[in-house]
Amino acid sequence: MFEALEGVLGLGGYLGAIIIIVLILTSAIKVIPEYQRGVVFRLGRVTEPKGPGIVVIIPIIDRLIKVDLRVLTMDVPVQEVLTKDNVPIKVNAVVYFRVIDPIKSVVAVENHIMATSLLSQTTLRSVVGRCELDEVLSERERINIELQKIIDERTDPWGIKVSAVEVKELELPENMKRALARQAEAERERRAKIINAEGEYQAAERLSAAAKLMEVSPVTLQLRYLQTLKEMSSEKNATIIVPFPVELLKAFLPAAGKGNSGNGDQ
Repeated sequence: MFEALEGVLGLGGYLGAIIIIVLILTSAIKVIPEYQRGVVFRLGRVTEPKGPGIVVIIPIIDRLIKVDLRVLTMDVPVQEVLTKDNVPIKVNAVVYFRVIDPIKSVVAVENHIMATSLLSQTTLRSVVGRCELDEVLSERERINIELQKIIDERTDPWGIKVSAVEVKELELPENMKRALARQAEAERERRAKIINAEGEYQAAERLSAAAKLMEVSPVTLQLRYLQTLKEMSSEKNATIIVPFPVELLKAFLPAAGKGNSGNGDQ
């Protein structure tokens, strides 16, 4: 009986040892994907980044922190901003960034994602607040570049690279929308009047040139007269009004004058 009890205890000891070894191996062997790196702290001191692949650490002594190297997309919440010309607007943006130095992203900042988000919010308010409303509406590309440059410079000590910043939405007050609509309508009317006046000016120039040409060559007026008659006769009209130019009578006026003078002489 004692021998059986000793065998059971021995078997339990072996099983316990095996379980302990398995637990140690499980905590010592880590698998890091291709898109991550492992920052290992050994007795509080940071070592070189580990991975990708299988990484062996010392249990209890080492502490492993995985850092994602993929591009992260962060939506900056809506910010209420007062522009340089005192117009209140609401604007939000999207920030694209990634970690390029895993050690700095862990050691230099507590939470690099939250820090980048807060920095993006303050920078968005600052940059848009320095611009007038017309600049925000028409020069959005320049504002995006300025935002990307400022945020990238400030996050560089954290081992973060900001690749792009895009202003996504811009919300204006209702009264400002109506004012902009009236301004756009007035601008379109101004352009229409200018185009109409330019057309009238060009038409007047052409008519003046045509009048000078007809003055030099009277036959031109007669050809134009015949062409007008042809165009009017091609349509099925019940009544046709035939214009009679006075210039056609000039050929008869000298003869009539001579006839009258002859009768007077008689």
